[in-house]
Parts: sequence; structure tokens; C-alpha cells
Amino acid sequence: MRTLRPQLASLLLLGMALAQRQVTVQEGPLYRTEGSHVTLWCKVSGYQGPAEQNFQWSIYLPSAPEREVQIVSTVDPSFPYAIYTQRVRGRGIFVERLQGDAVLLHITELQERDAGQYECHTPNTDERYFGSYSAKMNLVVIPDSLRVTAIPQTLNKVEHDSLELKCEVSKSTAQHSHVSIAWYRQRGSEAPVEIISLSRDFVLRAGSAYAQRQATGDVRLDKVGETTSKLTIYNLHPSDQGEFYCEAAEWIQDPDDSWYAMTRKRSQGAIVNVQATDKEFSVRLETEKRMYIVGEPVEFRCILEAQNIPDRYFSISWAFNSSLIASLGPNAVPVLNNEFAQREALGQLKVAKESDNVFVLKIYRLRLEDSGKYNCRVTEREKTVTGDFIDKESKRPKNIPITVMPLKAGFAVTAISRTPGVTYNESFDLQCIIKPHYPSWVPVSVTWRFQPAGSTEFHDLVTFTRDGGVQWGDRAAAFRTRTAIEKAESSNNVRLSISRASDTEAGKYQCVAELWRKNYNSSWTRLADRTSNLLEIRVLRPVTKLQVSKSKRSITLVENRPIPLNCSVKSQTSPDSHFAVLWYVHKPSDADGKLILKTTHSSAFEYGTYAEEEGLRGRLQFERSASGGLFSLTVQRAEVRDSGSYYCHVEEWLLSPNHAWYKLAEEVSGRTEVTVKQPDNRLQVSQTHKNMTVLENEWVTLECLVKNRSSPSSQLSVEWSVWRPGRADREVLAWLSRQSTLHYGEPAALGDLRGRLHLESPAPGLFLLSIHNCTVRDSGAYGCRVEEWLLDPSERWYKRAEQLSGLSTLTVRQPDPTLQVDTATANLTVQEKESFPLDCSILSRSSPESHFAVTWYSLRAKEAGDHTEQGEEEEEEEEREAVLSVGPDAIFSPEAGRWEGRLRFQRLSAVLFRLTVLQAGSADTGNYSCRVEEWLADPNGVWYRLAQEESGMVAVHVQDAGSTLQSVICSNDALFYFVFFYPFPIFGILIITILLVRFKSRNSSKNSEGKNGVPLLWIKEPHLNYSPTCLEPPVLSIHPGTMD
Repeated sequence: MRTLRPQLASLLLLGMALAQRQVTVQEGPLYRTEGSHVTLWCKVSGYQGPAEQNFQWSIYLPSAPEREVQIVSTVDPSFPYAIYTQRVRGRGIFVERLQGDAVLLHITELQERDAGQYECHTPNTDERYFGSYSAKMNLVVIPDSLRVTAIPQTLNKVEHDSLELKCEVSKSTAQHSHVSIAWYRQRGSEAPVEIISLSRDFVLRAGSAYAQRQATGDVRLDKVGETTSKLTIYNLHPSDQGEFYCEAAEWIQDPDDSWYAMTRKRSQGAIVNVQATDKEFSVRLETEKRMYIVGEPVEFRCILEAQNIPDRYFSISWAFNSSLIASLGPNAVPVLNNEFAQREALGQLKVAKESDNVFVLKIYRLRLEDSGKYNCRVTEREKTVTGDFIDKESKRPKNIPITVMPLKAGFAVTAISRTPGVTYNESFDLQCIIKPHYPSWVPVSVTWRFQPAGSTEFHDLVTFTRDGGVQWGDRAAAFRTRTAIEKAESSNNVRLSISRASDTEAGKYQCVAELWRKNYNSSWTRLADRTSNLLEIRVLRPVTKLQVSKSKRSITLVENRPIPLNCSVKSQTSPDSHFAVLWYVHKPSDADGKLILKTTHSSAFEYGTYAEEEGLRGRLQFERSASGGLFSLTVQRAEVRDSGSYYCHVEEWLLSPNHAWYKLAEEVSGRTEVTVKQPDNRLQVSQTHKNMTVLENEWVTLECLVKNRSSPSSQLSVEWSVWRPGRADREVLAWLSRQSTLHYGEPAALGDLRGRLHLESPAPGLFLLSIHNCTVRDSGAYGCRVEEWLLDPSERWYKRAEQLSGLSTLTVRQPDPTLQVDTATANLTVQEKESFPLDCSILSRSSPESHFAVTWYSLRAKEAGDHTEQGEEEEEEEEREAVLSVGPDAIFSPEAGRWEGRLRFQRLSAVLFRLTVLQAGSADTGNYSCRVEEWLADPNGVWYRLAQEESGMVAVHVQDAGSTLQSVICSNDALFYFVFFYPFPIFGILIITILLVRFKSRNSSKNSEGKNGVPLLWIKEPHLNYSPTCLEPPVLSIHPGTMD
């Protein structure tokens, strides 16, 4: 026990810790009318401390929403602020405690200034603050605009007159609200009696005192205008007199979805007086007939005719052969005598008040001893001041005698049917007719028996028992859900209605009727039985109306497109028909069609052998339209091998009444011839023929343009070829595969061309072949061969088309020779021993890269004689001699004998060459010219001669010097030494200086001219020929040299 106490304490503390105070106030905003009585509820939960909690109400006015104004408290009388103190003391505002933790704030007469935010606060009684201690809601005060008016008046009416009163109800509330209207009648200080009302939900309802009169149409409430309602009471009773007024209430829906009556008002009253007529009454007795059969029911009606029956008191008594059977006092409680009380207890007899003026005696099963005279007596009674009743006038009608006859046992039974042959799911009726027609109360049992088709044994289906019950046979389970049994009210004929006929209901039927009598001790005696004739029912299957479209059609489509196949059921036997559809394809090579797909009547799929063999399972799509008569099969991603004749085989299935499916009919559709072909060859390569001429060393770009293709998703391969002049076969240069892989042709055919080829495709369908540094050998007819590849539905690439482009004839030629040498002639006269220049000037050249070979020629005249008999004549001929040759590689030819040591070569510019002849002699007289050869290098670096030109002639005449300055100087020794000896030291220094400068210039010339490809010429070291014994001056000889 000690160990449990800490655990209980811990649980108690845990429960206290989990408790959280929660204050809840009525949900707002609430709209209430000025002057009405308003209540606001507030409750607290999750608190600790005493069960009775205190509450404090405050308001935050719209004019000062942050300022709390205290209204009322359950604990502090001084809590209200001054503006509310008087209303709280006068009970204009008070708090009603509903229970310890729930209260109602009452504001008995709501004022406009009471609008604002109300706060309900509960002072803390917990050990610590935990939870919420207050809650707020908004109250909106709106004007009371409800108006209820009626004309005050006094009306005097006579019993059975009509009364009409009008009441006008109006409102102008801005909020959405409903109005209810009710009419009341009040007599003096008695409580008002509701006559009729129209609720806020527009439901018309009469008060309990007027409900029956409203049901008969004697009390009405009608709307005769936008705001006016009219009360009408027909057939006024004396009890209707009093003050009539109408009351209206304006309802608004609160946030909690409940409706609240904001205001309720009543109109002024109208005083209605009703004068009663006389107090006479009469009684009559009625029954249906006078002759009855044992077991048949009988009903006697005692009808009271009097004025103002509800306000009067009557008692009724029933008599049989002048003996009292039963009586009913003003309270309508029956009191029965001796034997009839026992029959009433067994439910065989009933005495009741049907209405204010109709009283009933009913015997459910007549006996033979019930024959006799029946009567009723009506006595008016008056209620005394003490509440007792005293009898006044009594009246009774004439007796009504009835005769009860015994039941006859002779009868016949016949079974008939109007539909001996029915179709599946149709209905058929079987009737068992009993003659004579016994009343429905006669205890007759009827049994339907059935012999199924193909059987020899009958069994009971259903029995309509003598007490009106239905009993099914042991083997009638299949019939029970689809069979209805009905007994006619006017006779004992029994109808057997069987719906949704099937094979199970086919067979022979007959009915057996038994006549019974119920004894006084409740035992039964069978009086007679009869068996009807046999009735055969045949159940046939429905006649099929299945029709499948036989129309034929042809479809031609491109592979990879879907093949749409339709199977249309034009008519069907029943809207509930289900269809199994088998799809076949017939190939020309096959004898019969092959099954592709089967959809059963239960929408199950089964793939055929053709679908399995050809791998169609993943490409088949089956659909059925919402209307149910159109079936479609789509073969996706069609292949060429899918071509064939397609058709469908439709089976119509129906659900038998036994819920088993059976095939009713089948039919084959028309054929759809499907031809699947490859995409049309729309490959189009430009056939434009081009002629192109380029110079050696230039670039050329050849174009292969694909203008159109069979499919945007196709892939292209391009092969470039060339037909060279003089060769019959084409040579494959390169090809670009469809995977964009570049391949080259045979190396032997390409040679050095492979390194100069460049393939690119700058745009889709445009392929370019570029040849760099063209040579003459590149000349030929170039063309491309384009192959288009497509992807078949099996993801395999195949070549769909190929086409050759137009040829581009390429001619690569050497540059046109534009070499031009100065051909101007000149005359030159020099003195012997002087030098003379021979210039060779190139006016234009074919290429800046050209090299030149220059040869100077001397044309000297020679004499030749030819003597004839008529006379001798001298003819002068020219002898041509090569003076000096300089090759394109700057290699000099050997000097001729007489020119050795006397020639000086200079290249003054790239196009100006000079040959200077030193120490001219008379033998040098003659004509001189130069021949220029222009050489170019092909792209392979091989030099060839492009052109040659001859310059114009230069005629040189060398004169004999005679006594010259040399002889003068040599004859004078002093002058000789002054001219030739003393200047030599100075001249040597000058030569050294010139050589140094020349050496430096040669180095710089190597650097410059070597880079430009111009051959460098250098001059051999000059040597001086000097003889002191000779008067000849020293000769400076510059010889042509070779290139380093």
C-alpha cells in the first residue's frame, strides 16, 4: 500500500499538469434588434479549484476598442462601471448561472450603445496560470424594423359562415433574415390557441385544434401581396368565437447555423362572435348488403347528423336482436358484453368511433348464428358543473336484418395462359380460375405444381395457403426470385407471374384448389379439392437480330503509322447483349485466316497464334465505344509484313435468366484490305550541273544539297566521287556514313589529295567538300551520291533511297601568263675600254611568286659571199651568242671565253636585271638582247616554266680610242706616279671600307631576300690586274658567282 501512494500522487500531478483552462463564449458576430432581450452564454473547462467558477463580463466599445468597460460580475457587486451600474441594479443586465461553470448574460432591453466586443473573463482558481482565462465575441445592434398591423374590428357571424382576416407584415433589415407568421384565437384569460402558421422555412402548419379542418380545406392561409397574408375559415363553428390576431417574428441565422428570433410582435385583435343554430340531430344506420355467406365480413355504420358536434356530447350503443352488444360514451371507449367481448379479444369484431359523427360495428367473419337484426342508439348528454353527464334526448334508426348462409362445396378449377410460348427473359402469367367465385374471405388454398420439360415427375412450386400466406416448395428456389403470386380480391383466382423466363421454367403446370372451413375450436376441415388441366409452357431462345457491317474497304498507309480496324455491330438482339470479337488476318499465302486477338463477352483478352508468331502483342490496342456497337483494333507501328486482309468474327452472347451466358449467334464482317508500304521516296538531291575553274593553289568548295527527304527522322550518308579526264571509272574520294563517321577512298587513288580534303555539313541537308591547294591533277567531274536510311518499326535501319547529284566539273589551270619584257630598242655608243650596261626590264609578271631565268645574247654581224654569174652580192647575216645565263634558282652559266672576267651581273629590283660589260672592245660592237623565262612552283613544290619573252634590241657601237689620256699619263713619269701610285693607299683604304659595308649589306640582304624566296646573288671578291710596265690602268673585274 505504501508503494502505491507515490504512484497515485504522480498520476494526480500528471493529470493536474495536463489540465488546461479553456474559456468559451458564444460565437459571434451576433445581430440583435434594439429593444429586444439578448442572452450570451459563457462557460469554462479544464479548471482547478471549486466547482462553482466566477465570471466577469466587459465590453470594448467601437469608439474606444482598446478600452475595457466593465459590465457585471458574479462575485464583485462593485465591478460595473457607472454607465452600467443602474441597469445592473435594476436587473436590466444580470448573469444567470446555468451550472457551476456556465452562465448566461441577460440584457433585457438592448440599446444601441450596447453594440461592441464582449469579453467573458474567469478569475484564476488554478495553482498556476495555464490556458485561456477569457474569450471575446462581437454583438451588433440593429434597428427593429418589424411592423405587424391588422384592422381592429368586431365581426358577428352565424354558424357555418366564412371568416376572412388580413395581416400586413413588413421589415427593412439590411441583414438577411426570414419572417414567420402565425394566427391565434384567444378567449378571455384562456391560453391562445394556434390556428395556422407559416414558418420561417415557408412550411404551412395548422394548430392541433384546427389540423383536421385545415386538411379538409376549411382553414387556409394565403399570401395576397408582397407583405399581406389572409386567414380564411370556412364553415364557422360556435367554438371559433374569440379574439383573432396575427403574430410575426423576424429570424436571423447565427454563426453556429442556428436560427434566432430577433424580435416578435403581434397585431391588434379582431373580435369574432359566432351564433349557434338549433340543437336537433338525426341518426341513420347503413350496411353494404343484407345477404352474406359464412366467413364473410360485415360492417355497420351509425351516422350522426347534428350541428356543432365537436362541442356537444353523445354516447352510442349497439344492439343485436334487441340485445346490447356494446356501448361508447363521450370518451369513445367501447364496452362490450359477454360473447362479443371474447370475439373482440380474438380480433373477430370491432367497435370504434371513426369520426365525430360516424360510429362503426365490424364483424370480420360471420357465423350462421350472426343472422338477425342490428341497430344503434344515439343519446345526447350534457355536462354538468360538477363534470358529470346527464342523458338528454335519445334516437335510433330502423333495424337492419341480415342473413348468413352456409358455404357451398361444389366448384371447378381451370388453368389458363395467354402465352404458351415465350422467349428468354420474357414474362408469362398462369391463372388458376375457381368457379363459382368465392368471396375473398372464404378459406381456399391454391397450389401450383410443375413438371420440368423432359421429366415425368411433378413437384409443388408455391401454395397460396387458406389463411392468405404464401408457402414455397422445396424445389422452387430457381422460381422464387422471379415469380410473383397474386390472389384476386373479388375471387379466389390465383395468378402466377413468372418473369425472365428460361429453360428452367419450360414444362407443364397445373393448379390444385382446396376448400376449407374453420371450426369454432380454431381447427380446420377440408371440404373439397379440385385439380386443373395441364398447361404446357415452351421457352424459346430469342430470334437473333445480330447484324455486322459487311462493308469492304482498303487502307494504304506508310509503315510506322497505326492500322485502324473497325468492327461495327449494326443491330443486336437485346440492349443487354455482350459480344465476343475475334480478329483475323488473311495473307495471300495462307489458306485460312489467322487469329490475331480475341476479346470474350466478359472483356477478357486472348492473343492468337498470329500475334504470338509475329510479335504483335506489344503493338495491339483494342477499344470499345461507349455506345457498345463499335469495336476497334489498332495495330501500332505498322510494318510492311502486316499487309493483308483483316476481318472480325462477332459472337453475340446473352445472359440467361439463370445468370448463365449463352452464345446466341455469330457473324463475320466485311474485309479490310491493308497495304503497308515504305514511305514514298521523296529524296531529292540537287541536279544542278556546275562548271568551276580555279587556279592552282586556290581552294574550291563543292556543294551537295538535299532538297527533300522521305522522312524528317531519316538519316543520310553522302559519298563523294570524281571522274577524272581520260578515265572511265569513278574514283571514290570520301564518304560520310549515316552515323556521321568519315571514311576515305583508296589511298592509291587519292594520293596526296587526302590531306587536302575537308568535309562539313553546316546545315541540315547541305554537305560541303572543300579541296585545299588545288592542282591541275585535281581537275575532273565531281558528284555526290546520297543514301537515305529509315528506321523500321522493328528498330532496324534500312536504305530507302539513293540518288546522284548533278556533276560539278572542276578545271584547275595554271595562271595565265602575263609576262611582259621591255621590248624597246636602244642605240648605245661607247669608247673602247669603257663599260656599257645591258638592262633587262620586266614590265609585268604572272604571279608575285614567280622566279625568273635571264639570258643575254649578243647578235654580231658576219660576212658571207655568194658569187653568181650575173654579179656578186654581199649578204650580211647575224650570229647569236649567249653572253650570260642566270637560272630561276640564281645559278650562273659559265662565262664565254672572250667575256670571261668582263661581266658584272646586278639585280637592281625584283623585275630589273642589269649586265655590265667591262673593257669594251671593238669586237663587242653588235646587237644585244635578253630573254626572260618565268617559272612557278606547283602546290607540290615542282617548278615549271610558265612563259618566256624576248626584250628589245640594244645596238652597241664601240669606238677606237686613238691618243688617249692613258698615253699622255704614261709618257710623263711625274704625272704617272701622281695619278696611279699615290692614290692607291687611299684607294686601298676606300676598298676595305667598301668591302666592310658590302659584307654587312650582304648579311642584311640574306635576311630579307631569303625570306621572300628571291635567290641571293653574291659577287666574287674583285681582283685587280695591274702591270707597272704597262700604260693600261688597272681593271676591276666583278664575276658572277653562285648562290650560297
